[in-house]
Amino acid sequence: MAMPLPFAENCIYRGARKLGCNMKHVSPSNERNLMDDRIPMTKEGFEKLSRQLEEMKARRPRISRAIAEARDKGDLEENAEYHAAREETGLNEARIRELETRLAKAYIVKPSKTGRIQLGSKVTVLDLDEEFEEVFFLVGSGEDDHTQNRILTTSPFGAAMLEKKKGDTFEVDAPAGKLRFKILEVE
Repeated sequence: MAMPLPFAENCIYRGARKLGCNMKHVSPSNERNLMDDRIPMTKEGFEKLSRQLEEMKARRPRISRAIAEARDKGDLEENAEYHAAREETGLNEARIRELETRLAKAYIVKPSKTGRIQLGSKVTVLDLDEEFEEVFFLVGSGEDDHTQNRILTTSPFGAAMLEKKKGDTFEVDAPAGKLRFKILEVE
C-alpha cells in the first residue's frame, strides 16, 4: 500500500532549516513544535523509505516462523536459534517504528525553479584547486549515499552550497584546509 505524499506549501527556508510556513490550521503556540518535528525530503527519498517499510513488514511472517520452529526444538534457555530469531524480531520491529515515525513526520519538498540550490537539487561543481568537475544531489536525512554523490543538505559541503546559484563560488572547511568550488549548473 503506497503512503500519501505530504507536501510543504508556502514554506520559507534558509538552507535546510525551515523558518516558517503558512499553516492556518496550526495554532501559533503549537506551530514551532510541529515545524521542529517535520522532516524535509525528496519524493524519491519518501518512496525509498516507504519501500523499506514494506520490506520490513514483509519479514514479520518469516521471523515468526523461525521463532515457532526454534521453539519446537525444545529447551528455550539453551536454544541459540530461538534467541537469534527473537533478537531479529526486536530489531525488525524497532526499524519499522523508526520508519513509520520518519514517514509520519516527512513532507515532500517540491523543487522550485528559482535557480538556487536547495534540497532535491542536482548540482555540477568545479573544484577550483584540482580543476575537476563533479555532480552532486542534495538530499534529506536517510537519502544520503556517498557512492552515488547523494549528500545531505546538513553536511558541511551541502550546507555550504545551499541557496547559491550558477556561477557562484563557495568554500568548505576540510581537514586538509579550505576547498574552493564554483557552481557550473543547478537543476
